[in-house]
Amino acid sequence: MRARRRLRAVPVLPAPPAAPAGLPRAAGWRLLSARGVEADGATFLAACAYAEREGLRVLDLLPGDLAAERALGLLRLVDPARYREDRLGEGRGAGYAVLVAEEVLARAGCVTDGPRPEPAELLALLRRLKEYAADSTGLVIAPGLSAGRPAGASGPARVAELRAQGLPAGALAAAQLAGLALLARAAVRQGGWGAAAAGLYWLQPYLALGGPGAGLRPADLARATAARPVRSLGAGLRTVAAATRARTAAGADADSARAAAAYRAELADGTDRFLEPRRPDCPWCGSRQLSVQVTVPDLLQGKPGSFTLERCGRCAHVFQNPRLTPEGLEFYYRDFYDGRGGEGAGTVFGRLGAAYRGRAEMLRPYTGSAAPASWLDVGTGHGHFCNAARAVWPRTRFDGLDMGDGVRGAEARGWVETGFQGQFPEFAGKLAGQYEVVSMYHYLEHTREPLAELDAATAVLAPGGHLTIEVPDPQSRMARLLGPAWLPWFQPQHQHLIPAANLREALADRGFTVLSEEHGPAHQGNDFFGAVALTASRLAPDPDRPWAPPATARARVLAGAVRAAALPLFAGAAVLDALRTAAAHHADGGNAYRVLARKDTP
Repeated sequence: MRARRRLRAVPVLPAPPAAPAGLPRAAGWRLLSARGVEADGATFLAACAYAEREGLRVLDLLPGDLAAERALGLLRLVDPARYREDRLGEGRGAGYAVLVAEEVLARAGCVTDGPRPEPAELLALLRRLKEYAADSTGLVIAPGLSAGRPAGASGPARVAELRAQGLPAGALAAAQLAGLALLARAAVRQGGWGAAAAGLYWLQPYLALGGPGAGLRPADLARATAARPVRSLGAGLRTVAAATRARTAAGADADSARAAAAYRAELADGTDRFLEPRRPDCPWCGSRQLSVQVTVPDLLQGKPGSFTLERCGRCAHVFQNPRLTPEGLEFYYRDFYDGRGGEGAGTVFGRLGAAYRGRAEMLRPYTGSAAPASWLDVGTGHGHFCNAARAVWPRTRFDGLDMGDGVRGAEARGWVETGFQGQFPEFAGKLAGQYEVVSMYHYLEHTREPLAELDAATAVLAPGGHLTIEVPDPQSRMARLLGPAWLPWFQPQHQHLIPAANLREALADRGFTVLSEEHGPAHQGNDFFGAVALTASRLAPDPDRPWAPPATARARVLAGAVRAAALPLFAGAAVLDALRTAAAHHADGGNAYRVLARKDTP
């Protein structure tokens, strides 16, 4: 039912007038097609006219005879009714042909003069292009475009296509096989209901894509429906095998070997040099009444070292003690938000659209009818918040500041107008009084000197400007319940966890009036899911991480067994997190809080 509803929402190119033979030129547009796919001139001109009429800069063309399973896979990933408006959504398509504005290609730095791409390469390109046309990317059915030969039928090609879309090929194939096993068991043991469920699965291609009024006419619809269980089983087995081979090969490639050698050389002197001497007093209030809150290893990446958070008995401030040196921060941040972990981090941030909109909406009751003219997002990362917030404040200029290279990419994509790379206090003088809004979302807890960061925000804001902050709440009940497995401890990256009362006092000392404080709406629904993930990582870290000794067969088997055993726990954790989120919103108590404050006019 969902697939049929989504299919009806995909527009269909109108029948084009006759066009000259070959592919004509249209000023400002390029049509990129996969190897073996030929688009006629009439389809190209019709697509150009449609894109210009709809204000699109990137348009994926779905062949009218697109293979049934490929169509179903796309409809699982994309809701066409929301695709264009979802500024953070992944670029998705069929992998056959993409119409692109030349200026988008230029901004994205894409070279398209080589050989025709494979479908996986075209899918990866579309994913990148969507970032440069965040609210002007669409998809359309092109009846005049033929899929030709089936694409991505083999295991390696399927793995390449899934990875090009940022999807875990092995995990998805394993889930597919598990679903088939569940259906087979139900059909055998549950009588009529089990047989009905298996039958519906068998007939799904025809039920979703067949019948009158369907926008697509898959050439293989009858064959795909008749042989679906056998084809799904074979495809799943081939994909699992190919994903395993690809993962092993990736762990042994030259780049991985170089990274491993560099890490081994860096770790030859141990990790003690990455920590400063332990301090005897609280950095917030100076009290010496300190006690250990938690001591954990690096559960995020599995890098060597142990880290302690201590709590102040007077003000309840929680801080890393001993603290990482700047060199230690560089070491433990490396390959998390960029490099090896950059794609995964970007995917996680891209799924927080509701949270980003909630942060942006918090300002509405206090701005009157006028939108803020200028907004600086400190700790912007890859610029995801600024990109999403443009849907709430379309006339606001968003700038971003961050230590990492991601801020430069955000500027290139147009997610921020100007990207500043470096430490915030270093820019305070240069940017003094220039912004109506400064935001710090899950930033202060990462800093070495949070009070200095607040001083910088005070300097950068114009009188009457607003400062909005979101941080983890160290007084959350879940922190006590989950102990070392509470995700917001986030060691070794989080340096300070600040109770709300302490932050309010610090803001008042700097001439701010707190206008609003939210706990429930700021809750991040990951307490139980994060606890399972951290525990699984502790029991069996990634065997291919370059900072660890070379992976053994035993380590790989253990990691696979732990991940398999954790699957039902992840499912249960997701249910508990949904219940916990509902309770947090109802009682206004979560694992994080937001504060909105106004800088008072002198």
